[in-house]
Amino acid sequence: MQSPENYNTATNSLTDPRKWVDLHSDYLYKYALTRINDTETARELVQDTLLAGLERLDKFEGKSTERTWLTAILKNKVVDVYRKRSSAFIKQPGLETAEHEMDDFFEPDACNWKPDHRPQEFGIEQPDCLERKEFKQILQKCMQKLPGLWLSVFTMKHMDEEATDTICADLNITPSNFWVIIHRAKLNLRECLQKHWI
Repeated sequence: MQSPENYNTATNSLTDPRKWVDLHSDYLYKYALTRINDTETARELVQDTLLAGLERLDKFEGKSTERTWLTAILKNKVVDVYRKRSSAFIKQPGLETAEHEMDDFFEPDACNWKPDHRPQEFGIEQPDCLERKEFKQILQKCMQKLPGLWLSVFTMKHMDEEATDTICADLNITPSNFWVIIHRAKLNLRECLQKHWI
């Protein structure tokens, strides 16, 4: 497999597609796995991505690297998985009224945490590289515990830095649903990190 350093110096042209597995499959697999938390689905998405890339060879314009182009294809496939998950989740009762649950955590009109729910200090500003690496591993494990739609929303918002409007449109959720989901996901992650990191 080509090292990341060597890859970064590659030109914006396509290599022989027969080399794509060696050049990009590990990277694409990690990308997919961190976003959907399912090894089998991640493998399938990488295979589908490479196949789609092969079918769209004539559409590659060379404006990005080959890896960036393949990652963009994969990203669309990941969003398709998110859509399927969200459609099942949205049919569950209670989501529409879940907005009111935020009242349990915040002082009315004060825009601040209630004392019982106030987050503890994380200490993640620690510059120690080993601790940062350990923190990332724990965060990843905590993210794996999130329900599918929550992981999708959290990942799109905080890893892929998608706009809220885009996330709502892609996942067919309302802005209210989005804020409830992102709020619940953050609370869940904070609780998990406080338990396993602090």
